[in-house]
Amino acid sequence: MSWKASARHGVREAPAGLALVQDLLNTRATMAYAPDLLATPDDAQRWLTDALAAWSRVAALPAPVLLLSSADLRSVRRLRTTFEGVILAGGRTAGQDGALPPADVPVTLVPDAAGWVRIIPAGRGTRWLASALWAETLVAQQAGLWPRLKLCHNVECRAAFFDTSRNNSGVWHDVSTCGNTANLRAFRERRRLLGGTGGV
Repeated sequence: MSWKASARHGVREAPAGLALVQDLLNTRATMAYAPDLLATPDDAQRWLTDALAAWSRVAALPAPVLLLSSADLRSVRRLRTTFEGVILAGGRTAGQDGALPPADVPVTLVPDAAGWVRIIPAGRGTRWLASALWAETLVAQQAGLWPRLKLCHNVECRAAFFDTSRNNSGVWHDVSTCGNTANLRAFRERRRLLGGTGGV
């Protein structure tokens, strides 16, 4: 199964429904090779249709057909910005008052055959999408997976990746590209400050 926004960055996909949150984050344009998948209503509709189909398979739940208007597109972009802020702030989005933006979204709690209660997204339109995203975030937090969803420390990249390092210390979505670029930049800056010469 492929989450198309995440696949274009070559990142490890987050498990289960958390991959929906990751895929939304990875719709943002990064560097020169990855255009914004929420740039136009048509682009966003293609991404959303594919993402909901992928979510439906991992969640084993039917996904609604959501048709995006221009107003809906603004809502989806705001959701993306909100989740970026939550991750960058370590679980707290700093607004003007330092508070977390409201997540007033409906969910349904349904017991399954094994006696476990499942959180099922509810609502219509982009409220259903917000419900699915927040529900998957809550499930990931309860499973201890949420801290492993990160944004690349390269500010020109910011690809969302799932950190599988043993001690959860990853900071680059790809060490060979973003990590090496940052390390080379830091090395050059240190040499400049120390008055070093030579071409690197």
